[in-house]
Amino acid sequence: MKWLVATATAMFSMAAWTVGVSANDSDPPGSGALYKVQDGTKVDPQTLAGWKTWRALACERCHGAEQEGLVGPPLVQSLKVLSKEEFHKVIMEGRPEKGMPPFNASPMVTQNWEGLYAYLKGRSDGQIKPGRLAPIE
Repeated sequence: MKWLVATATAMFSMAAWTVGVSANDSDPPGSGALYKVQDGTKVDPQTLAGWKTWRALACERCHGAEQEGLVGPPLVQSLKVLSKEEFHKVIMEGRPEKGMPPFNASPMVTQNWEGLYAYLKGRSDGQIKPGRLAPIE
């Protein structure tokens, strides 16, 4: 993974620094970060919308409050190997044979699936802590 310091001001303040994580190792330099996180609990707007989607849909019922799995698989492990495209397919089409419903009819999911992916990727990478998130200010 590529780790980038996202803001120059963080270098000067030393109070906290923002980490930008690229979607994968093949992303070209300067292509942007998949998510930004500060202090483990403050995230960019898209990732925050993804976390809110996670909470609103009560995904923890199957995947656990810390994404470590219950009746559904541990997403902190799955997102280490699942590509963004594969994630999109699963979230939209579901895996009915395994009990995962499709969410392609949910406006919240169709509008925020990339933020949900970013949130879960941040959890999988160990950069985003479990629990309540807030916006980076």
